[in-house]
Amino acid sequence: MTVGWMPVVAGALRSADGRWLMHQRPAGKHHAGLWEFPGGKVEPDETPVEALVRELCEELGIGCNPAACIPTCFAEATAAQAGRAIVILLYTITRWNGNPAALEGGKIGWFTPDEVRALAKPPLDVILTGQLLQNR
Repeated sequence: MTVGWMPVVAGALRSADGRWLMHQRPAGKHHAGLWEFPGGKVEPDETPVEALVRELCEELGIGCNPAACIPTCFAEATAAQAGRAIVILLYTITRWNGNPAALEGGKIGWFTPDEVRALAKPPLDVILTGQLLQNR
């Protein structure tokens, strides 16, 4: 099946002290140096939450129960904006197993809501941040 848009998932991990985990894209990648919510593409045989659990394990080395991934908001870009239509589904996660680490390059950091707002981010992560933190 050919899909005219690319489904992507991302996790907004929130620590007990209210900080959010952000991932800085590594050199050589699209949007290198910008900060984003960790995640990735949904494979054809996966549901979005299955893809998120897989991506967080691959990127951060953590385990998540799918029931702990709470759908929060989404952002989309048209093909004219991004080269291919993209929809990012953001899930909030407050419980996971393990200590997050940047396993695929780049860096990770924990940031207050104001710090997350101030980070340089790809356009869709700017939209997701606005929606996620609108009442915080």
